[in-house]
Amino acid sequence: MSAAPRRPKRAPSEGEAEGPPASDHTMSHEETTSRPPVLLSVTDLKVHFPRPSAGMFKPPEVVKAVDGVSFEVRRGTTLAVVGESGSGKTTTALAVMRLAPVTGGSIRLGATDLSLLGDDAMREARRRLQIIFQDPYSSLNPRQRVGEAVRAPLDLMKIGTPDERARRVDELFTAVGLRPEQKNLFPHQFSGGQRQRINIARALATNPELVVCDEPVSALDIAIRAQILNLLVKLQRELGLTYLFISHDMAVVEHICDEIAVMYLGQIVERAPRKAFFARPLHPYSVALMSAVPDVKGGRARAAQRIKLIGDPPSPISPPPGCRFAGRCPVAEPACADALPPLVQIQPDHWVRCRRVELIDGRAVAPLSLPVITPAAMPLAA
Repeated sequence: MSAAPRRPKRAPSEGEAEGPPASDHTMSHEETTSRPPVLLSVTDLKVHFPRPSAGMFKPPEVVKAVDGVSFEVRRGTTLAVVGESGSGKTTTALAVMRLAPVTGGSIRLGATDLSLLGDDAMREARRRLQIIFQDPYSSLNPRQRVGEAVRAPLDLMKIGTPDERARRVDELFTAVGLRPEQKNLFPHQFSGGQRQRINIARALATNPELVVCDEPVSALDIAIRAQILNLLVKLQRELGLTYLFISHDMAVVEHICDEIAVMYLGQIVERAPRKAFFARPLHPYSVALMSAVPDVKGGRARAAQRIKLIGDPPSPISPPPGCRFAGRCPVAEPACADALPPLVQIQPDHWVRCRRVELIDGRAVAPLSLPVITPAAMPLAA
C-alpha cells in the first residue's frame, strides 16, 4: 500500500470564505538557484484524427488537433496550457494521459516513454499520473456512492488490502475537506464544489506524481473557484504534486502556474515563466489574451483598449503554411504568411513563435500593446 499523505487541517466547507488563491505557492524559476528535475517531457507531440472525405473521389482528410507540441514540466511545479476553444490544449492533456491517440512524438514521464507502452504496461503506469476532469457533474456516476468512486482506482489497480483501501478513502476525504462519513452519499447530494473535491480525492487515490487538471474550476461558481484553487495549491505543497493545468482563464492561471504555454491551432506560440509572461507577453496572440482579462482598474478607458480579434482560426484540416495566427494578427506582415516561424528562445526560458519578435542588444523587442482591431483594419485571412 502506498504511503498516505499526512492529514492537513480541514478546508473550509462550501460557502465559507477562504480568500483569493495564493500566488506564491511555489518558487518561480527566477527565485530558485537549483531547479527541480524534469518529470514530464513532451517532444514534438502530434495528434491527428482522420475524417471521412466529403466526396467519393476525394482523399480522406486529417484534422491536425495537435501538431508538433513540445514542453517540459519540472517536478513539484505547475505548467498551465492556455488558449481559445479549439486550440488543442485539452487534446494535448488527453494525449499525455494516453486517452487520445498519439500520432507522433514522445511523452516521457521520468524515464518512461508513455507513448511506447502497451495496454498492460500503461495500466501499471497510470498509478503515476491521474486526471481531474472539467465537469464535476458528469465525471461521477450518479448511481455509485462517492466512497466507491474514490476507491475505484485502488480496486482496479489492486492496491492494498480491503481494510487499507477503506482507510485510504477516509484519509482522502479528510485531505480534500470532506467528512469521511460522507462517503456513503450519492453525487446528487453534494454541491458542485464538493463534487469537484471528490474528483480530486479520486485523482489522488494512487499517490500520483503528475495530475492533469482539465479546466477544473471553469464549471464552478466564482466564489467556489478560489476554494478549489487553494485546495490544489495546498495539496501540491504537502504532497509534492506536479500539475499540468489546462485553462482559458488567464486570471486563474496567473495565480496557480509556475510556467505558462500559450497554444493556437495545435501549436505552442509562446512559453515562459509566470512572472516574465505576465509582466510582458511577447506574442501578439498572448497580448490579445491578456487584454481580455477583466480588471476593476481603468474603467471604460481600459475596456476601450481591449484587443478584439476578428474572424475565426483557420481550419485544422488545412492550416496555412505560414504563421497560423497571421490571418487575425493586427501586426502581421506579408512575410508572415510565407513560412511557419520556429519556436525560438528570446530570453532565458522564454520561447516565442513570431517573426516580429527579435532580440536587440540583449532585449526582446515586440509590440507591448496593440490597437483596437476593426473589420476595416483587419488583414485578410490567409
